[in-house]
Amino acid sequence: MMAAFIGAAHAATPEQRATDLVAHMSLDEKVAQLQSGAAALKRLDVPAYDWWNEGLHGAARAGYATVFPQAIGLAASWDPELMHAVGEAVSREARARFDAIGAGRDHARYEGLTIWSPNVNIFRDPRWGRGQETYGEDPYLTGRLAVGFVQGIQGSDPAHPRAIATPKHFAVHSGPEAGRHGFDIDVSPHDLEATFLPAFRAAVTEGRAGSVMCAYNALHGTPVCADAGLLDDTLRKGWGFTGYVVSDCDAIDDMTKFHYYRPDNAGSSAAAIRAGTDLDCGYAYADLGEAVRRGDVPESVLDTSLVRLFAARYRLGELGAPAVRPAAVDEKAHAALALRAALESLVLLKNDNGTLPLRGKPRIAVVGPNADTVETLEANYHATPRAPITPLQGLRTRFGAGNVTYAQGSPIAAGVPVPLPETALRTPDGAIGLTGSYFDNADFKGKPRTVRTDRTIDFDWDHVSPAHLPKGPYAVRWTGAVLPPGPGDYTLAVHVERCFDCAGHDPVRLFVDGKPVIDDAGDDKHSQATLHFDDARPHDVRLELVHSGEDQGVRLQWLPPANAQLAEAGRAIAGADVTVAFVGLSPDVEGEELHVDVPGFDGGDRTDIGLPAAQQALLEHSAASGKPLVVVLMSGSAVALNWAREHASAIVAAWYPGESGGTAIAQALAGDYNPAGRLPVTFYRSVRDLPPFTSYQMKGRTYRYFEGTPLYGFGYGLSYTRFAYGAAKVSSTTLDAGQTLTASVEVRNTGDREGDEVVQAYLTYPSDDALAPKHALVGLARTHLKAGEARRVSFALDPRRLSSVDAAGRRAVVPGDYGLFLGGGQPGDASGERASFHIDGRQALPK
Repeated sequence: MMAAFIGAAHAATPEQRATDLVAHMSLDEKVAQLQSGAAALKRLDVPAYDWWNEGLHGAARAGYATVFPQAIGLAASWDPELMHAVGEAVSREARARFDAIGAGRDHARYEGLTIWSPNVNIFRDPRWGRGQETYGEDPYLTGRLAVGFVQGIQGSDPAHPRAIATPKHFAVHSGPEAGRHGFDIDVSPHDLEATFLPAFRAAVTEGRAGSVMCAYNALHGTPVCADAGLLDDTLRKGWGFTGYVVSDCDAIDDMTKFHYYRPDNAGSSAAAIRAGTDLDCGYAYADLGEAVRRGDVPESVLDTSLVRLFAARYRLGELGAPAVRPAAVDEKAHAALALRAALESLVLLKNDNGTLPLRGKPRIAVVGPNADTVETLEANYHATPRAPITPLQGLRTRFGAGNVTYAQGSPIAAGVPVPLPETALRTPDGAIGLTGSYFDNADFKGKPRTVRTDRTIDFDWDHVSPAHLPKGPYAVRWTGAVLPPGPGDYTLAVHVERCFDCAGHDPVRLFVDGKPVIDDAGDDKHSQATLHFDDARPHDVRLELVHSGEDQGVRLQWLPPANAQLAEAGRAIAGADVTVAFVGLSPDVEGEELHVDVPGFDGGDRTDIGLPAAQQALLEHSAASGKPLVVVLMSGSAVALNWAREHASAIVAAWYPGESGGTAIAQALAGDYNPAGRLPVTFYRSVRDLPPFTSYQMKGRTYRYFEGTPLYGFGYGLSYTRFAYGAAKVSSTTLDAGQTLTASVEVRNTGDREGDEVVQAYLTYPSDDALAPKHALVGLARTHLKAGEARRVSFALDPRRLSSVDAAGRRAVVPGDYGLFLGGGQPGDASGERASFHIDGRQALPK
């Protein structure tokens, strides 16, 4: 058999084995293998393999797995070593899932070892909804974190990677979401080389990423998936990339439909594969057979791509290798890592008069729409956590449930429903929540398999069965009552996480006081109803979900009257010593190509970077009590907390913190952990401070080119202790272009408790370099110091870190006088030490 033939030559390289295999394929078989859902070739004993898997911050979309903080939260750790550990955990869980099926067997979507992460696009504008998936706005920080993550994913043996990482979206891609499928970007050669390419270069040349994903957009009129200058000249010849390139999903089809690059998909596919896009996520490459037959592309070009793809499968052990027993996943260790990551991601932005940590056993009023929701822990591109801990749960555990009162207080934004809080739900016997009856069939037949009390209806059941039900169809009926906090009009909604490109959807029905108000068969056209309640008495409610399709969870949501919610928050605050408000955004309003159109938001992006008005009213209402107000921002991007900066007692940025987010936040507020995260993005005061969102010109953007005064700067973050710097040194005050400079500084913990300090090195450029940034990050080191401890932290600045880029996009080390700031943030924002040096001569560097 063919498998025996190709498997016998164990001494052959993966490329040789792949070449042998491809030589035995027909043209139609080759075409089928160039699409992400690669079909089985039974006559050659090649199993089906779907190349699409996700691992942005956990082994995603295929059931239970560890959910780490969203990428932007991981970036706030400023910790490449942590990124390596997270990447390793993600790939170990993906490998265990793969091995459970076995090598040589069919692997469906999200079951493979080719992971389409990390996202290393530059978060150039806070309005971009997908910026949460990135590592922030700085090319150097993004590159360091990407290298750690890629190496963690792939492991230390290039010949036998644990999985393959795929930095994306190559290149120059960061919104807007509307129009992303046909957007043509006009970017200067300087900005391309100085800002948009360095992180990709680091991920490839240092991280040795085995794959790269090309983006939807065009660059100077050429769709990047058909741009040989990028994919061949830069990526392969310039950076030595030897892996395979995959398109973003349906990007080849976009070349036909939106870029009008070629009149049909045969032509677009030929252009893309000629340029170096080896694999199509989508179906456009199905027309490659026609492209070959009509002479648009020689079959040998297909062979080149196929060898790359099959060589990768051989290296992964997916082909020609015996099945192995799945390695045990250390779930406790991964859970501990998720907690560590959430803790390291926390950024203390304000702490007036030592408000934090909270001391003793304070009575805490918890308010805000993000205090008790699973979706704001998970963000997007997530796995299903086994036991997610919301902030409300975390604070109750740490401070005692009797010391915590709670009121939701507001929605995320006007017109955006949020899950009904526990305060509004009662079981038939008066307990908090609803009674859930879980049936192991889709018809509610017989006795329920499980009956339990569900505190809220806010569930992620992606590829898992709830309540220990067997796999297959099931049904759930929740019964009890809804308690409106006051009279008025209430919008009730049932949100089902609808699957994409799947066989069927799950119908839901909602009854209030015995009357059907929502009957949604799966089209989401009848998922909301507005009711008027005359008072605050309980109203019977029954919710039914039939899992007959492939949908992924359910939320019972509402939009209550604002005055009723604010009054309820006031009652919760009345008996408290301090208010902790969990505000910000949610994956329902910021994300990839969302169907949301409410004030401040547009299709997943934002039109206003301020806190939504409903939440701003909640903060002001809370502060009117005169009690200390702690604001915890949960979001995937910067929010202009202008009022909170002036009036709140303390502010913590918690991002979307993953499965252990509630525990991490509680530990930090209690002082069990000393926060040390730093902002990976600039917090601006208003969109008026920004250039147009559609402009990719970097002038006026990010800390490197912004001339205004930010609300909070890139690299900013406070601590419960204090640090001092002294005795900065450089290895030479004069060096020749092309030499490495060593710089060091002493950092001392001058406070009374241990903590981490993120030591940052910023380079300032010769005054005659008009295109250079104000200053640029060139070094970082997260360092733990006990109280009173001092340590000298060193940075080796190689020529690339000492280089600059001219208007033509040429990178070089140029002569002149340079400055170096070594401290706890940007120059002028934090304590630190300065040094200066001079470079003689000029040294050109490769792009």
